[in-house]
Amino acid sequence: MSEGTPGDKPSGAALANGQPQAHRRELYRIAIIVTVATVLVAAVVVSSVYLILRRDQRSATGQDLRASGIPASVSTGLANLMSLSPVPGARAPGFTLTDQQGRTMPLSSFRGKVVVLEFMDPHCTDICPLVSDEFIDAYHDLGTAAGRVVFAAVNVNQYHAAVRDMAQYSGEHDLSTIPSWHFFTGSGPRLQSVWQAYGIEVQAPNPDADIVHTSAVYFIDPQGREKFLASPMVDHTKKNQAYLPASQITSWGRGIALIARQLAR
Repeated sequence: MSEGTPGDKPSGAALANGQPQAHRRELYRIAIIVTVATVLVAAVVVSSVYLILRRDQRSATGQDLRASGIPASVSTGLANLMSLSPVPGARAPGFTLTDQQGRTMPLSSFRGKVVVLEFMDPHCTDICPLVSDEFIDAYHDLGTAAGRVVFAAVNVNQYHAAVRDMAQYSGEHDLSTIPSWHFFTGSGPRLQSVWQAYGIEVQAPNPDADIVHTSAVYFIDPQGREKFLASPMVDHTKKNQAYLPASQITSWGRGIALIARQLAR
């Protein structure tokens, strides 16, 4: 028998002359490894089944994960869709900027009303137009409560910070149909101070680069306190065009209106 021929099996003589005790030890070691691996796999399976059962039990009893403090009118599914979370209720950072109609005003001028505040790029073709649609839906969903809610945005594009840029974007995306709409802008340093105060990260290396920024919606109560924070979402088509199903835009609009109406009471 040639030594090293693939597929050859050692004969009984070969085993007798090849230290059978060492061979038995090797077989014993392999058996232990197989046994331990089997036990571990079984434990993982049992644990997974347990977690699935617990998850199903929570769903059946309405105990899905939900941040405390979210208005009862907002379902858990809608809260998760919006990544909605309560915030401590600290005073919203103040600022004085100029809106799309050239009116310079402080945030405090809206005291007594709910403020839904977003951060937008007037040259954005990605998530900002989707949020704009959600704002318009929310305004219509508010009905008679709309007069107690202000919709506002702060510019995140310091290279396109003229009032006319805010006005053009507002007109193109029908935000001007919201009577209480304000798209604020100002000098670069002033805008940057507002971004920093609200935790908004902005990456704009040059005027021709795409503006990458944090997308966040703050809900500020009539006393000027931050109450809720939501994180808008966006998906993209195969051609890399920003997209969300109409049902999600509608749901977002309804969620914004529900929270704003709750705070306006």
